Amino acid sequence: MKQLLAIILFALISPAITWSGDFNQAQKEAQKTHKLIIINFSGSDWCGPCIRTRKEILETSTFENYASDHLVLVRADFPRQKKNQLPKDQVKRNETLADKYNPDGEFPLTLLVDENGKVLKKWEGFPNVTPEAFVAQITESTNAKR
Repeated sequence: MKQLLAIILFALISPAITWSGDFNQAQKEAQKTHKLIIINFSGSDWCGPCIRTRKEILETSTFENYASDHLVLVRADFPRQKKNQLPKDQVKRNETLADKYNPDGEFPLTLLVDENGKVLKKWEGFPNVTPEAFVAQITESTNAKR
């Protein structure tokens, strides 16, 4: 019973962040809310550094707490296993986004872009920093923009 209560309480106080698969929609939201956008290019079922980036940085409470108030999140996933294949319309959106922001097919690649789509910061490969340092790098890039 106590465990169930703890899980429910954690779910209620944890920020609700959502990763979009549609950059155009995310950009509209960013323009409306004046937030920056994180784009994460990932191979969720084959790329070890992508999985590490997700688990060790992007899914931590430190990042999620910051992101819930300051960022719009976009994930462009390129899974290889048949069981993980995305719907055709999502594959097309991911490919279009990669043509613009990741033409060399780097994985993982995480970008911080402004509401107009201008790249402010780029992390190639696993960022190899703590979640706190990752958030600090975003903050520094945000302050440099202003």
